[in-house]
Amino acid sequence: MIVLAGEDQNDCDIMAALIRAHRPDLCAAAKLVRINDPVRLRKKSGADLSAAVKALVGKARAKALQQKAQLLGFVVHEDLDGFTDPHYSKVRAAVSAELDRQCTSFHHTALALAAWESEGWLLLFPDAFPHVRPRWKVPSRLRGRDMGRVKEPKEELKGQLGSPRFRESDGPLVARAALEHGLIRAPEGENDSYMDFVEELRNW
Repeated sequence: MIVLAGEDQNDCDIMAALIRAHRPDLCAAAKLVRINDPVRLRKKSGADLSAAVKALVGKARAKALQQKAQLLGFVVHEDLDGFTDPHYSKVRAAVSAELDRQCTSFHHTALALAAWESEGWLLLFPDAFPHVRPRWKVPSRLRGRDMGRVKEPKEELKGQLGSPRFRESDGPLVARAALEHGLIRAPEGENDSYMDFVEELRNW
């Protein structure tokens, strides 16, 4: 079993599509299951961070026990609400270190700390959007660039895609379309936070 923890169901569904794209070998044998507790780690430090991670890890272990499954991996998602800059690196290092410290009995962990938010990762796959809504077109100014430097990409999508207006619940549909059409393995543009996550998955 691979357990996902994120800010909400939409984000976890996006992460699931990315995991299936990059590690189809594991997904063929392991079920992806979400725990419902929202992730709130990025602003914590010291004992507060340790306690918050301990609660999430406990829920992941309990989920595996409940379903009588081996806990193969644990993926934690949170939006940074900031750019890929030194602050991102500092937060990622702190949270990753605490996850690693508390997950020694797991086979694998991965942190999806999305800059600015998971919609910024979706912009790496602009050709997926018309597969969800035929009239949607990602404008050229949001294509092929460093998506880790795009502020509030969700608002950009709401304002730039056209009709119907993009909703947060459309994110998983875009991720699944990117998976189904083979777009995830060839991103357009870059985002260091995305590549950090992918590198962890590759090392599983």
